[in-house]
Amino acid sequence: MSQQESINCAVFGASGYSGVELAWLLHNHPFFTLSYAFTSGAREAEPITALYPQLNGRCELTLQPWHSDLLPQLAQQVRVVFLALPHAVSAELAPQLTAAGLIVFDLSGAFRLADARQHAMAYGFPQPQLNAPAHYGIAEFSDLQGNEPLVAVAGCYPTAAALALRPLKALLKPSSVAIVNAVSGVTGAGRKAQLASNFNEVSLQAYGVANHRHQPEMAQSIGCDILFVPHLGNFKRGILATVYAELAPGTTQAAIEDSFQACYHNQPLVRLVGTPPKLQQVVGTPYCDIYYKTHGSTLILSVAIDNLLKGAASQAVQLANQYFRLPATAGLINQGAVV
Repeated sequence: MSQQESINCAVFGASGYSGVELAWLLHNHPFFTLSYAFTSGAREAEPITALYPQLNGRCELTLQPWHSDLLPQLAQQVRVVFLALPHAVSAELAPQLTAAGLIVFDLSGAFRLADARQHAMAYGFPQPQLNAPAHYGIAEFSDLQGNEPLVAVAGCYPTAAALALRPLKALLKPSSVAIVNAVSGVTGAGRKAQLASNFNEVSLQAYGVANHRHQPEMAQSIGCDILFVPHLGNFKRGILATVYAELAPGTTQAAIEDSFQACYHNQPLVRLVGTPPKLQQVVGTPYCDIYYKTHGSTLILSVAIDNLLKGAASQAVQLANQYFRLPATAGLINQGAVV
């Protein structure tokens, strides 16, 4: 497409944390025009600044309630829809949108897992049916052709784990289990009020031990068995993950470095760093920072991303850039963050 041509788009779930970050990125994007920002049909229309006053003077979007009778109008006025909705809501809405000819980038988990049984166990409802399979999207590993009706944007934890480990898959000991310990900021729990994410209650705690819904997604994306333990941290945003894996006998430092360079030499949003990354290096940015070290035959990886950006909104935009043959970083650098 011509880079001067504007692409009209809409965001569903724009009142939530990932949704508002999406709306902000698209509002400032040089090649996308944000035509609609939708919220639940139970809400009244209101300016986005009513929920996020930090956008006063910077963004005058109106959040509009979604009703299904708006679909014909939406299909005429936009090409692309971004869904930042609960899993079950996306599962119901996305097929309607693709049937209307819209291109969908879905940030929920409704379409990520290829195995129907794993999906039902992870999400508690049957795998949604589409006319064409969803494309699973981690931007650095995707090769979008621009004809896919639905892109299932990878989850935040699986993005961090896969970016760290997938380039080295061929160097791992066969049949070994990789261990992923990750800590996420409390925004990963969403904007809805709940006791577990209340400021006065949040400490540092493991949850979903060995049964988190992102574990099968990690295994699917990386291609090896995974033991995953997520933790809720007492900070706002960001994911810091430590990954452990056994290397195949004879694996050298040079082989590890060569594998990373071969994978990421042309990927501007992944940075290989010489010291373990801090969250402050990536929070509010679309970057992923990766550090590695070996201890005998054990590979140790430390990876940091912003859970709301590289783990959600900016990755969705990066995939949309790829879909329309735009630069990977278009609309993503120095935009800051809302939440």
